[in-house]
Amino acid sequence: MSALRPLFALAWRESRFARRRLLLFLSSISLGVGALVATQSFAANLAAGVRDQSRSLLGADASLSANKPFGPKTETLLRGLEHSGVPVARVTTFASMVISPATLGTRLVQVRAVEPGFPFYGQIETAPAGRWAGLASGRNAVVDPAVLAALEIRVGDSISLGETRFRVAGTLEKVPGEVGIGNLFAPRVYIPASTVAATKLVRFGSRAQYEAFIRLPAPGAAKAILQAHRGVLRSERVQSRTADEAQQQLGDALRRLGSYLSLVGTFALLLGGIGVASAMGAYMAQKRETVATLRCLGATAPQVIVIYLAQAGVMGLAGAALGALLGAATQWVLPRLIQDMLPVHIGTALDGRALLTGVGVGVWVAVAFALLPLLQTRSVSPLEAIRRRLDAGGGAAARADGPVWLARALLAASVVLLVIFQAGDWKTGVGFTAGIGLTLLALWGTALLVTRLMRGARMARLAYPARQGLANLYRPGNQTRVVVLALGFGVFLLATLYLVQDNLLRPLRTGANGARANMVMFDVQEDQAAGVAALVSADGARVLQRAAIVPMRIAEINGHAPAAPGAAADTGDAGPAEGRPSADSGGAERQGSGGRGQGGAGGGGRRSNGWAVRREYRSTFRDSLVGSEKLVQGKFWSASTPAPAPGQPAEVSLEKGIAEELSVKLGDRITWDVQGVRIPTTVTSIREVDWRRLEPNFFAVFPSQALAGAPQTWVLMAQAPAPAARAKIQSDVVGRFSNVAVIDLTQVQAALNEVLDRVAMVIRFLAAFSVATGFVVLLGAILTSRLQRIRESVLLRTLGATRRQIGAILLAEYLALGIAASLAGIGLSAVGGWALCKWVFEMDFGLPVLPLLGLAAAVSVLSALVGLWASREVFRHTPLEMLREE
Repeated sequence: MSALRPLFALAWRESRFARRRLLLFLSSISLGVGALVATQSFAANLAAGVRDQSRSLLGADASLSANKPFGPKTETLLRGLEHSGVPVARVTTFASMVISPATLGTRLVQVRAVEPGFPFYGQIETAPAGRWAGLASGRNAVVDPAVLAALEIRVGDSISLGETRFRVAGTLEKVPGEVGIGNLFAPRVYIPASTVAATKLVRFGSRAQYEAFIRLPAPGAAKAILQAHRGVLRSERVQSRTADEAQQQLGDALRRLGSYLSLVGTFALLLGGIGVASAMGAYMAQKRETVATLRCLGATAPQVIVIYLAQAGVMGLAGAALGALLGAATQWVLPRLIQDMLPVHIGTALDGRALLTGVGVGVWVAVAFALLPLLQTRSVSPLEAIRRRLDAGGGAAARADGPVWLARALLAASVVLLVIFQAGDWKTGVGFTAGIGLTLLALWGTALLVTRLMRGARMARLAYPARQGLANLYRPGNQTRVVVLALGFGVFLLATLYLVQDNLLRPLRTGANGARANMVMFDVQEDQAAGVAALVSADGARVLQRAAIVPMRIAEINGHAPAAPGAAADTGDAGPAEGRPSADSGGAERQGSGGRGQGGAGGGGRRSNGWAVRREYRSTFRDSLVGSEKLVQGKFWSASTPAPAPGQPAEVSLEKGIAEELSVKLGDRITWDVQGVRIPTTVTSIREVDWRRLEPNFFAVFPSQALAGAPQTWVLMAQAPAPAARAKIQSDVVGRFSNVAVIDLTQVQAALNEVLDRVAMVIRFLAAFSVATGFVVLLGAILTSRLQRIRESVLLRTLGATRRQIGAILLAEYLALGIAASLAGIGLSAVGGWALCKWVFEMDFGLPVLPLLGLAAAVSVLSALVGLWASREVFRHTPLEMLREE
């Protein structure tokens, strides 16, 4: 250590005259460390919020839920708990239309009818304060503020739900465990449970969720009680959950979110490492004469490397410390961007581990990325101290010998280990590393292609400034590859995010040309369907589609009864919105629920996933395919197909995915239980359904004559271009048929857009660090070739070039760099977006050309402006300086 002390002292003294130039080095690390500290502190606060608010998330120690009223055994269990002094509060949740008698405004809402005592943990805050406690004292309602805005009413006014009026006692400020932004689709309205029957909204065919919340003397008792009654709950298809399970499930999901955000911050830091390498290259290009002098005075190559590596470490520490402060400031912003999307309150406390990790990783990245440029000093000859090299501005590349390969291996290992550490899982980390590595490799290859194309291009017809600027992209000492790599990666992140968001929303867009429906009416009773259709037509709209909904369950498959439900009884509500307009949910149930339970009997004794045989199906009957369906196997019947003979099975058409889950094929037999009536069927066709389209889609479709007499409700899809017409239809239909819910799909689209915008805002915020780092790398590239550019400028001015022509040359070069980086990033984002849409979201891919070109233009212009600003020194030197040097 004593031998290194003089070297450290020399490093400190030698840096006194160049600390301003090292600010670029410092800023490269600061941006990356800031992103990393912010995301890690955010993840730590997420975990703390879940841990501290675990009981408030559920509102009780345990809960039971089902999509139909609890069976007699479950009711006996609940009454027994109540008789033993255990508090139980029931909540019934359903969708309905609310109407203002004063303004005649309407709005689809989520009604939650609660018994006194709910929630047992946490506190529902209202405005004015304290109104929740008086909810059960009469026909009162506590509503989301969005309801007041939509109906143009105030606290104290009346609203109608079904056939009952309620007084708005207050508005909701905070509900523990609920996601605020989720209420964009259907704002909450809380009413007393005792008033549900009077509304007459819950009837046959209505989708309702029945819940019972239980508060136990000891938290550990919840798991024991539910395990003791698991058989009862399974037999009546009742789901159960404890507060610990809710905490674990949410904690796992939020840990994945925190890891993802940390990875985004890590990538910004790695780009900062590229900025470090660029800045250190620029710094060492200006220090060649100093290095040569040190070599003349007897310093060895390793000693020179230690001197400047010590400077890199100190500046890395300073940059990391500044980045930690930046991350601390960012931590006050990040939770506010995403708070409405999470069911827990997120604190803004700084996490000590995140600060130490950020600073430590920042210093390590600074040293690791600075090492390769420092190895170039081994090629500096002592003679350079007395003889100037004309190509000193560019510097020579390090020889690919043992130390260089060792440094490269160290750098690669550092990157892989860092990503794995942030991902929390080696498989995820390796996958992300491979993906980012391929992206950077593609950007590097693009930069090489650009330089070769520029070298071989015929540019004789271009103006001289344009020719000279484009030629700079391939001349010795150019930084084209580094700039395209760093700046292109930031563009890649932003463009990929936009592409995914645009493609997710595209199937939901409603048009005014009559091609797509923009209104849906559901929970329409059989005797109301004709009246609802007549009202819609009278208001100038067109009914585009009608679909009957018949609830049923599977009784047998090929003569085998389904196996008993698995450990977690399925309510059939986890998957696509079967029988309701559904968008972008295709396959969600099959992917998310496929592992539940032990399965049921499939065709020929095969085993199928339990959820598919346990769920309640909402099927339909019709004699033709619709636009969201495609026949893939078998033959679909027509209206002229004769009815089967008495005792013979009817035909049924299954969706492709559900057929795979049930392990059935064409010719297999399925017996359905329709309200106690057994209906045998034969599978005669398999359909592929586009669940993303806002249309009524179904797993099972029957011929009309098979279910015509079954109990049923209806869904109607209509098209009304004008907003005023849609509002009138909502008011007229709800005014006459209070149980019918009417949705304006343009509002759904706007709500989904806002949700995705909020998600995108967070990722854009973090991706901005990467873009900013890209511009820092551009500054480093300009400083690297600073001496060379000054000599070229002075020589051109000696030959008669004007300042304007020199400015045009620089503008052409930096604008070309920006265009190359932007187009490379957007091209890779198109590939990445296509892959995500195809394999993750399972949807068609579209390329929004104009917005992406706008992004490319913005980045290119900024690149040109930053380049010109950083090249101001080029204009300050006169031709006389060149003559004096010679």
